[in-house]
Amino acid sequence: MRKAVALAVILVAMLVVPACAEDPEGSGGQQAAEIPGSNVMPLPEPVRSGVISIEYVIDRRRSVREFNDDQVAIKDLGQLLWAAQGITGEDGFKRAAPSAGAKYPMEIFVVAGEVTWLGPGVYRYRPESHDLDLVKKGDFRQALSDEALSQEWVANAPLSIVITGVYERTMEKYGERGIRYVHIEAGAVAENIYLQAAALHLGTAYVGAFSDEGVQAILGVDDVAPLGILPVGAPR
Repeated sequence: MRKAVALAVILVAMLVVPACAEDPEGSGGQQAAEIPGSNVMPLPEPVRSGVISIEYVIDRRRSVREFNDDQVAIKDLGQLLWAAQGITGEDGFKRAAPSAGAKYPMEIFVVAGEVTWLGPGVYRYRPESHDLDLVKKGDFRQALSDEALSQEWVANAPLSIVITGVYERTMEKYGERGIRYVHIEAGAVAENIYLQAAALHLGTAYVGAFSDEGVQAILGVDDVAPLGILPVGAPR
């Protein structure tokens, strides 16, 4: 009888322990479950009212280029992407960053390596549904670093957010001056990422030196212009 009870306890432990161990530290217990038969990864609902003041994060904002070995939680990645281009209007249209003529030319990609509940790969953020669409699987952080003039901190970061733009969306309304407006918008998106990172006790820095064609190849697209790379991680 005792042997039977002991065997039952062992079997229960084998079933329970792995399930607990799969929730990495810092994930907040929020799993972004992949939709079966799809390349879409839903993101946890973003927090829209925090306890940290905007003045505090402005004061704390710094460019960070050294990261520790911690993974970035999927909920934090979702929060960063929402701050970059998330939908904020009740009509489902307005976004977190301002856009000239509301043309919204920005397309945001993630080159992920060490994110809880998210496999390494290149993903495209979809603001309307607040999720990630898998472009291709694999860890492309070193490849991205190589295209960014071999800046190793790009490879060492758990992930990079890549800001890209479609000039034609804005230029159809503003002509050649629309190019300038797209660049202004990219700066607004980057600053939102900076401030949100500070609020999450993460760090980032803007990388502007890279091969456009090389980054496009990594992202698997040729219809967008790469405008900036923001490696993200916990500061060392």
